[in-house]
Amino acid sequence: MASLSEEVLLVVKKVRQRKQDGTLYLMAERIAWGPEGKDRFTVSHLYADIRCQKISPDGKAKIQLQLVLHTGESTTFHFSNESSALKDRDAAKELLQQLLPKFKKKANKELEEKNRMLQEDPVLFQLYKDLVVSQVISADEFWANRLGDINNSDPAVYNNKQEVGISGAFLADIRPQTDGCNGLRYNLTADIIESIFRTYPAVKQKYSENVPHNLTEKEFWTRFFQSHYFHRDRINTGTQDIFSECAKQDEKGLKNMVVQGVKNPLVDLLSLEDKTLDEGYGVCTAPPSTSNANRTVKESSNAAIIKRFNHHSAMVLAAGSRKGEAPTDQASETSSTDGNSRDSDFFQPPVKKVKLQEAIEYEDLQRENRPKTVALNLKKSDRYAHGPVPLQSQHYTTSQDIINSVNYIRHEMVNYKPNLTQVLSSTAATSAIAALSPGGVLMQAGAQQAINQMVPTEVQGELKHLYAAAGELLRHFWSCFPVNTPFLEEKVIKMKSNLERFQMTKLCPFKEKIQRQYLSTNLTGHLEEMLQTAYSKFHIWQTRRMMRKT
Repeated sequence: MASLSEEVLLVVKKVRQRKQDGTLYLMAERIAWGPEGKDRFTVSHLYADIRCQKISPDGKAKIQLQLVLHTGESTTFHFSNESSALKDRDAAKELLQQLLPKFKKKANKELEEKNRMLQEDPVLFQLYKDLVVSQVISADEFWANRLGDINNSDPAVYNNKQEVGISGAFLADIRPQTDGCNGLRYNLTADIIESIFRTYPAVKQKYSENVPHNLTEKEFWTRFFQSHYFHRDRINTGTQDIFSECAKQDEKGLKNMVVQGVKNPLVDLLSLEDKTLDEGYGVCTAPPSTSNANRTVKESSNAAIIKRFNHHSAMVLAAGSRKGEAPTDQASETSSTDGNSRDSDFFQPPVKKVKLQEAIEYEDLQRENRPKTVALNLKKSDRYAHGPVPLQSQHYTTSQDIINSVNYIRHEMVNYKPNLTQVLSSTAATSAIAALSPGGVLMQAGAQQAINQMVPTEVQGELKHLYAAAGELLRHFWSCFPVNTPFLEEKVIKMKSNLERFQMTKLCPFKEKIQRQYLSTNLTGHLEEMLQTAYSKFHIWQTRRMMRKT
């Protein structure tokens, strides 16, 4: 069941799973279901493992909620309470809709960290392939102790993460589907709803005012897609439309944008207008009348569409900077940004000067004051582990000494007379032959040298990978002792089976290949000894455990 430290957010009774009645629990980090009359969960999914949720259509007899995992598996819950089945299902759906995006960011962060670690460490990547890809251990067991810094980090790290920008065509990507009854069906995800709220704060305000006490979430979005506010025709808005005030706020905001203009003094939008050089022969002519009275219906419709496009683009751009500029709104009201104030030189430089600095200065080319650190990239870690080797004191000779030595050798070679019978005595020659013969004093290390020469580099590398994989498994095994909790009991039994699987699938085939192709010497003896020590420890623990039970 749930541990004492878990926070239960929602409990829904009379929920069936595979035709068995039970209770559904939504907790802080997972969703779980337990059958009636039992004190354990038979279904438990972390929110980070859930890809999406699906609900049954309104006309269906069974009110169901389906969870789709990242692995492709799915779990379906049937809400069987006749009086409040729909209400219970919607409550669980809305709570999941709030929780899943939070854990989705956390899961993406963990995935990025895993990919980074595997790319930067070839040994770890090879270990991952030997253990996880070959299904010796699971991925959760492999990353259990390597992602501790991420799982235990401050949640504020995720909140301060740079937000993803909003696509300008996110509304166009919402393509309706026919439901077969002359109606349209829109599939809204949490990302699309967040994009709508960030782009149109007025819609978010209406959502908080009407949902859930006046309208359900489904009714709210149905009215949104049926309203003139969503469609292109905004000339005539009904009085019963709750989004009519949003359209008026958009008109007011667009006028304020036009009045404020572009703050960048280096950008002149008026230069984009079409002009004729000889228009009026240099005399300023009055522009044609563009009043609403003289406009045709088509011109008004086109102007409304263009106005909406401009407003939508402006809101998309403002959505990305609204969060960062919110804390500075109060400061911007009291400080001058046009450069005309006498205090602007002390508090804030003029806007034009700032824009010029942004155009000609690059942060990546500026000299940093902090000391630079270089990442240590070791090609051969064994050399680094041995440390520096001290230089031996040597006596260096000059060029004249070398010339004199060469002349002396030439002189000796000219006067050399060989006397081969007196070079080596028979006794010394016999002892030298005996020492250099197989089994002699000087040939004891010859077998080891022959092994190094017979085994190629690829096989030596494979043996290193086996040692790394065995060390990883043994590290998990020995960390279970002393076994004083049920979790450690389950883990030590599982790790013992993992060691046996590793020995059968990895170690034994390698041993047979070495003995068959290269030499008869057992190179895996030390590995087998380490595994046998672990097996002996497990059998001793298991024997004591059975004695305590009896």
